Amino acid sequence: MLLVLGLAVGPAQAIAPFQLPTVAAGEATWLVDEADIISRINEGKISGRLSKLAEQTGQEVRLVTIRHFDYGETIQTFTDKVFERWYPTAEDQANQVLLVLDEVTKTVGIRVGEEAAALLPDDIATSVAQETVLVPLLQGDKYNQAFLDGTDRLVAVISGQPDPGAPVFDQAFDNLSESTFASAEDTEENRGNNAILLIVLLVLATVIPMATYYWYVGFGN
Repeated sequence: MLLVLGLAVGPAQAIAPFQLPTVAAGEATWLVDEADIISRINEGKISGRLSKLAEQTGQEVRLVTIRHFDYGETIQTFTDKVFERWYPTAEDQANQVLLVLDEVTKTVGIRVGEEAAALLPDDIATSVAQETVLVPLLQGDKYNQAFLDGTDRLVAVISGQPDPGAPVFDQAFDNLSESTFASAEDTEENRGNNAILLIVLLVLATVIPMATYYWYVGFGN
């Protein structure tokens, strides 16, 4: 299963799947922060929770951040290639979950092995990538919160606990966007008023000296 979700695009140093350090099944590496956007403290929290999950369930979840995937790739193809490179056999892939975040495009790919999929249904995996991880990014590039929330939800579902569900989108963000848009309209209106005022001033600057001149000439005669 592979899911792709995203927002905006921008330039950055690209990376190819083979340039990521290899993390084999069973290895005690849970977060590869190639984009360097997760704090050391939160990296420790995430790694601790995913390590405990692996001990308790045998299911391994790994998170990856990159600056930007290479030309010709998408987050989907990138995630797929990393998954198959790290876990080359069906046996290796079975109990694996891999989530990859591209910092520049803010796109998220998630790949779930067959055994793990029995515990992590498609709809929840989709929601984790599309909502749990991306909503904090929509509300201000909160990468640490995005990965902490995503980790907590994945751990809960895979370990058999109730799904905490997706985060509620902060309507204040929408209101802020609308307010910003309204301000832009007001600015445009003000620009129009200023243009009219400028034209009037230019006319007066031309007419007044001419009127003064003719009055002076007439008065002199």
